[in-house]
Amino acid sequence: MNKIEKNKLIAHKWFRAFNGKDLTNLLALYHPKAKHYSPKLKINRPETNGLIVGKEALESWWQDAFTRLPSLYYDVVKLTASEEQVFMEYVRKVSGEEDLYVGEVLVIDNGVIVASRVFHS
Repeated sequence: MNKIEKNKLIAHKWFRAFNGKDLTNLLALYHPKAKHYSPKLKINRPETNGLIVGKEALESWWQDAFTRLPSLYYDVVKLTASEEQVFMEYVRKVSGEEDLYVGEVLVIDNGVIVASRVFHS
């Protein structure tokens, strides 16, 4: 399996873990000091200015999201990979909310996610 295929596999594992609300397997995909930027962080945790660093912060963020939004689910639209990154396009679905089209970039180094950035309107 080449590096591009491995990176796509990481993205598929990411969706499987996220949609299964499996924090153990989701966090296992990340470097201990990974950085994550999201506009939702800016809204829900303004003190972060949209950026968190490290697995502990990621775990806290996602656990909070899973608790607040038990129906949260990401429907994959497309994955585009290179040897260093995966661009994930998906639809954020939450019961009672309008669907949100999302783009997210995973930066991957040595088989783990070292950074991620979420884009949406």
